[in-house]
Amino acid sequence: ILAMAVKDSLTGGSTDDDSTKDEWQKKQEPLLVQMLAAELGVETEDILDFELNLFDVQTASLGGLHSEFVHSARLDNLASCFLSLRGLIDHVKGGGVQNDEDISMIAMFDHEEVGSSSATGAGSPIIGEAVKRINHALGAGADSPILYDRAIQRSLVLSVDQAHAVHPNYASKHEKNHGPVMNGGMVIKRNANQRYATNGVTGLIIRQLAKNAGLPPIQEFVVRNDCGCGSTIGPVISTATGMRAIDMGCPQLSMHSIRETMGVKDFTHGLALFKAFFSDFSAIDSKIEE
Repeated sequence: ILAMAVKDSLTGGSTDDDSTKDEWQKKQEPLLVQMLAAELGVETEDILDFELNLFDVQTASLGGLHSEFVHSARLDNLASCFLSLRGLIDHVKGGGVQNDEDISMIAMFDHEEVGSSSATGAGSPIIGEAVKRINHALGAGADSPILYDRAIQRSLVLSVDQAHAVHPNYASKHEKNHGPVMNGGMVIKRNANQRYATNGVTGLIIRQLAKNAGLPPIQEFVVRNDCGCGSTIGPVISTATGMRAIDMGCPQLSMHSIRETMGVKDFTHGLALFKAFFSDFSAIDSKIEE
């Protein structure tokens, strides 16, 4: 960048070789643009804009005395994306869709770490519009808008982001009775200030799903009262749509580091819980309503 500034100063801001470039192209690092052009098999002049991100390309690895931990980049939140997708695929392959009275779906949003306020974030109309389109496809939404309202009321959103496990060096950061551990099962996240969307009913549904599936008791995460609390997409979707929601996830360490750590068993626990949700949610929810 400094070299380009010096060059512009000495040449008056333009030279014969960049006379055909627009202002955006002139401000890019030439070596970077050349590398991109070579990778894409195009001329540098053909690149009019780009969005680039750097990320760790190392593959995941197992660690611990008994290989009980997974070390990988972006476990938050690719772990939940993988588990939800795998759970839905297994639900379909197992014939669950043929017996479903509900619509089973997953949504993976951009920009959760920066507030979700974007056209492709959880704060967008995507979920509400998806429900409307499904209603229309089933022949219900156009002539009976009240069915859309009922669909919203009967829906449940699992906002499944990763959860902070107790760090042995900073155990005091957790409430004494609400410190999740890795390989100990899925975690429900609660916050009195509504930073998480979990309430008594949605928490009960998930605990009962886990119990029926023979999974370890659901762990609970509560931030200490004198500590700040992050948030995720549960409250965002609930506010935008009126759907019930719960915030939960797999416990992990080193969240947002270039290499994160979670328990191997929690992949199994998470997948089993997603499959139980797709197959058994309606039955449990109807009993609560009664």
